[in-house]
Amino acid sequence: MTLRIGILGGTFDPVHNAHLAIAGAALRELGLQQIRWMPTGAPPYRPAPVAAAAHRLAMLGLAVAGEPRYIVDERELRPDTSGFTFDSLSSLHKEIPSNFFILLLGADQYAKRDTWHRWKDIEKLCGIAVVARPGSKLDAKVKTISITPMSISASDIRARIGRREDVSAMLPPPVLGYIREKGLYR
Repeated sequence: MTLRIGILGGTFDPVHNAHLAIAGAALRELGLQQIRWMPTGAPPYRPAPVAAAAHRLAMLGLAVAGEPRYIVDERELRPDTSGFTFDSLSSLHKEIPSNFFILLLGADQYAKRDTWHRWKDIEKLCGIAVVARPGSKLDAKVKTISITPMSISASDIRARIGRREDVSAMLPPPVLGYIREKGLYR
């Protein structure tokens, strides 16, 4: 049986409620059977995440616990990986062939897609679905995922935690508990 699998990548530094809203909407709107959460390592093309990979994995595990359709995929955290989406998708195709993959992107990332390593080849490996934001211009060929806009970003959460502000409405409670217990982002 062919599965429809969504791929949701990011640093997840930390994973937050907007990430969960995107995944939930993608499951519903795209008829997905699974979401593979793919945290990035420290690729050369972007700043390194603030929290160590082990912490980000732990927070992600806490955030997706209880949802059997969510799988945490650690392939981009392995020491021998490039961190390029094309390479990760190629690896995934070899590991679990005969499935249909849909890469889930924010409108901001989709707008920058031409700067990605082997973008045209990525489009051959999977479908693309984009979380539309008000005012974003998308190609007619991409599927869109509709969610109520949420003003939540990981960088804002980290800054608020550093200022000792309340972020409880932005994070799943187990993730917030983990951040407090480990003293992250202080």
